Amino acid sequence: MNKLYIGNVSAEASEEDFETIFEQWKIPHSGPFLVKTGYAFVDCPDEKAAMKAIDVLSGKVELHGKLLEVEHSVPKRQRSCKLQIRNIPPHMQWEVLDSMLAQYGAVESCEQVNTDTETAVVNVRYAAKDQARLAMEKLNGSMMENYALKVSYIPDETAAAEGPSAGGRRGFNARGPPRSSSPGLGARPKVQSDIPLRMLVPTQFVGAIIGKEGATIRNITKQTHSKIDIHRKENAGAAEKPITIHSTPEGCSNACRTIMEIMQKEALDTKFTEEIPLKILAHNNFVGRLIGKEGRNLKKIEQDTGTKITISPLQDLTLYNPERTITVKGAIEACSRAEEEVMKKIRESYESDMAAMNLQSNLIPGLNLNALGLFPSGAPGMGPSMSSVPPPGAHGGCSSFGCSPYGVEGQFWASMPSASSQPLAGHPESETVHLFIPALAVGAIIGKQGQHIKQLSHFAGASIKIAPAEGMDAKQRMVIIVGPPEAQFKAQCRIFGKLKEENFFGPKEEVKLEAHIKVPSFAAGRVIGKGGKTVNELQNLTCAEVVVPRDQTPDENDQVIVKISGHFFACQLAQRKIQEILAQVRRQQQPKPTSGAQPSLPRRK
Repeated sequence: MNKLYIGNVSAEASEEDFETIFEQWKIPHSGPFLVKTGYAFVDCPDEKAAMKAIDVLSGKVELHGKLLEVEHSVPKRQRSCKLQIRNIPPHMQWEVLDSMLAQYGAVESCEQVNTDTETAVVNVRYAAKDQARLAMEKLNGSMMENYALKVSYIPDETAAAEGPSAGGRRGFNARGPPRSSSPGLGARPKVQSDIPLRMLVPTQFVGAIIGKEGATIRNITKQTHSKIDIHRKENAGAAEKPITIHSTPEGCSNACRTIMEIMQKEALDTKFTEEIPLKILAHNNFVGRLIGKEGRNLKKIEQDTGTKITISPLQDLTLYNPERTITVKGAIEACSRAEEEVMKKIRESYESDMAAMNLQSNLIPGLNLNALGLFPSGAPGMGPSMSSVPPPGAHGGCSSFGCSPYGVEGQFWASMPSASSQPLAGHPESETVHLFIPALAVGAIIGKQGQHIKQLSHFAGASIKIAPAEGMDAKQRMVIIVGPPEAQFKAQCRIFGKLKEENFFGPKEEVKLEAHIKVPSFAAGRVIGKGGKTVNELQNLTCAEVVVPRDQTPDENDQVIVKISGHFFACQLAQRKIQEILAQVRRQQQPKPTSGAQPSLPRRK
């Protein structure tokens, strides 16, 4: 991607003219200039030199009375799905850029490019050629905050190698390092790496953090190699404002420490006498694991760092705010160490859930887990086109935890196709799962006049019924869910979330339920394995407790029960693994064709 095309070249231009210009602007090149009528080509030693030539020369330098146009040289066969967008306003936020790009199609990757200019540059890959072409036509030359965007194709090597199908390849990584030291957009985190650090700061210190004409925040960004968004317009009149920091763990911690130091200095200058604690925002799904069993994890962090840590109650959560506030009190250095430990636990939880999601996506064909809204809003992995507002019909007492343990419900509703409109490939068999919930939670699951359970059933594409209580003092009730794997995932996910939302589990508890599935009695041994090997491996892999009770009497269908206990992802993964074992047993039981026999052919008439 280091070969350049130079357009709008005067007929009088020569190779020596270009040599002079490149030498004047200190732009290295690795080969001679190939000058043609009206245009020229040249190779640069690396992408940084190519980007410098584009930034410094294109539309800015004249040669024999003509403004040169410089861009990447892209062969026609490689003009596919990849674009480079330059001259992006330096303070533009990712959310705005994502929204703009999503107007023209599905964005598969968007990586910032390291340049020395004030404005930002990104490499974008669309899912299809026509989407990239439309974005090119609409965005090139368009004005944004008094900056004219410049859009050009960049080589799409996969287009040449794979042909037309390359446009659909997921997870393509743009070449070149992400931009980190620019005052522009800052380094965008990759989906597989980290989640951002989110913190709350008192509104009166926001001006000091930004600095005169943004000088202070630019300096922090440059020194810590991070991208920092200060959400000044959120919650007008609020006493605190959120800040989002995208970087490596070290970069986030350094930026956090610098911001705390700035606030401390500003407090001294303005004679602000109240203590200024560090406040970290974390998605509720990660908080239980941060706290640990009986609060052990949190206590250890407090002891190791010499800080006092408190977490906001569940009652503070709302439909559009699934974050808890972690307040850390202590000296700046101690708070900084605590931040490192807290975010380390949160990132570990995130990575664990990502691994579970990747396993789920392989085990449930056709289920698009990236579209489920399973991440905090604005975190890596969030698709640019996902809506942040629930569409009509997404109500009935459901919060973000009613559908997904991580994200905003609107994203889940808007991005997940209905079960009736998009059947899974191969029409997988229906499954029956008995999920046990607290007896007191039955009313919440059913909803007023049965509305919630009806909506849940319609949404998931599953039959959902509450079995009668087994006695007056029964502490649990059985929810009978019948449907294919995707429907099971949706229905169970939402039931787990609803129980958390309605506070049937404490603030320090993770939602763990027991599920029963029935298997043919002759297959129970396969689930257990020789000496319990298979069931032990199953438990180690899924983190769920899997039990096949001994001495069961098979029911009228010659089936026995397998009990699965754990949090949502653990239960789901265990169910899918057991179904895999059963499918293997069924395949092995199918009659094999007689050796040497030829399949019968229809007679000719």
